[in-house]
Amino acid sequence: MTLQVIHTPGHAPGAVCLYSPTLGCVFTGDTLFNGGPGATGRSFSSRPQIEDSVRRRLFVLPDDTVVHTGHGDDTTIGAEAELLGRG
Repeated sequence: MTLQVIHTPGHAPGAVCLYSPTLGCVFTGDTLFNGGPGATGRSFSSRPQIEDSVRRRLFVLPDDTVVHTGHGDDTTIGAEAELLGRG
């Protein structure tokens, strides 16, 4: 299986998400949670940057893509785009 690495800075400068078109899912770690952008409480984190990463790099995935978060329940790209707006 091939995973696509998507650079999603914001939680950390080198943060990445792993997308599997075959499985129809993305593993977002601390970049995107169910209910909004992930964690940005560290000195190296940036809320504006994580929101930009989510909108520009994750919300281009199909709406039915399952989001496996680093914490909490799974969600979908479509559900999160509806909450946050595509930008």
